[in-house]
Amino acid sequence: MTESRDKRSERFRSQGKDGRGRYLAAPAFLHYGFRPFFLLAAIHAALAIAFWLHAYATGAGMAGPFQGMEWHAHEMLFGFLGAVIAGFLLTAIPNWTGRLPLSGAPLAVLVLLWLAGRIGTTLVGNPALALVLDLIFPAVFLAAILREILAGSNWRNLPVAGMYSLFLIANVAHHLEASGMVSGPYAIRLALGAAAMLIALIGGRITPSFTRNWLVKQGATELPASFGALDRAALAATAVAVLAWVALPGLSAPFLLAAGALLLARLSRWRSRSTLREPILLVLHAGYAWLGAALLLIGLSGILPDAVPQSSAAHALAAGAIGTMTLAVMTRATLGHTGREIRADGWTLAIYLAVTLGALIRVAAPFAGGEARIGWLVTGGVLWGAAFALFALRYGPMLVTPRRRGDDPRRKP
Repeated sequence: MTESRDKRSERFRSQGKDGRGRYLAAPAFLHYGFRPFFLLAAIHAALAIAFWLHAYATGAGMAGPFQGMEWHAHEMLFGFLGAVIAGFLLTAIPNWTGRLPLSGAPLAVLVLLWLAGRIGTTLVGNPALALVLDLIFPAVFLAAILREILAGSNWRNLPVAGMYSLFLIANVAHHLEASGMVSGPYAIRLALGAAAMLIALIGGRITPSFTRNWLVKQGATELPASFGALDRAALAATAVAVLAWVALPGLSAPFLLAAGALLLARLSRWRSRSTLREPILLVLHAGYAWLGAALLLIGLSGILPDAVPQSSAAHALAAGAIGTMTLAVMTRATLGHTGREIRADGWTLAIYLAVTLGALIRVAAPFAGGEARIGWLVTGGVLWGAAFALFALRYGPMLVTPRRRGDDPRRKP
């Protein structure tokens, strides 16, 4: 008989007194993975956008192996998004497996490895050394999450590790493309595709779940639809569309259009309108809507490239879906795990507004002509980066101080 999660959790706690002692002895900043990685991701996003806008306006070169747009894409995906994924999974996996969270010195090592990667891609001119510095973190992190999933017999979440494996492969490929050893471009599409699939999987799990829980508390009788045939079709279509877009982009448009439509149909069954009065829930629905819209735009850009610029379509996924969903998860998880009410205050509303406007303006920028296009690009980038700067200012103090009711590793994320 399969051991229940509660029994497994109790067994691990009873066997892990030393591990729990190390947890409690660690600084609050190193209690859970979300604490350092969410804060560093937000700071990195704000600074990297500012640096990229400066380089774009002045034509300044980069010291590392990536130049111009390639550096911008690499740091937004493998730097910023890599940190958000790490923070989320290091916090969620203990709940999935019943094991203690990675904390203290091991978590500090992971943080230092991530920082080494940012130094490597930005300041190290030797391509081989930059590659090694950048890849140590995702390789060690993948090994850590696989160990936890396997040790906890949590087979249901192995696909998440699989998606992260593709993310790691894309990172390697991007370095090889930059050095001329591999022809491209495939790496960025693979990374964006893996991110899209993670949002489809995890966002498609937490958005209806959190909405259902909130509606039940409100006494509502109409709840989000349970997982069924449409959900399976949407996920399967998204996987096929992503694979086609990565490998055969010229033939991928019909698959992308079908996947985008199915994702939006899936979202339509989650009672999105009922969340209009609860912004911290509404933003999850907005992030999932961005995902469906992004796949539609990417598909249309393959059929009508003059009408729908590829840059707009790609940024609907990157700035829209990824930017919105990451902030939705980061704000909610930080509030819940630090013992605060899960409700959006004025700061949080400003964060959501800034990332939404920034993404919309960035998607619209290629449609503007002449010098206006540059102004739209800068405005969109400033607003998007400001959303993460606001997160660091508002949520940073919560992330570096102990949980209000005592930070207990046994508490479910």
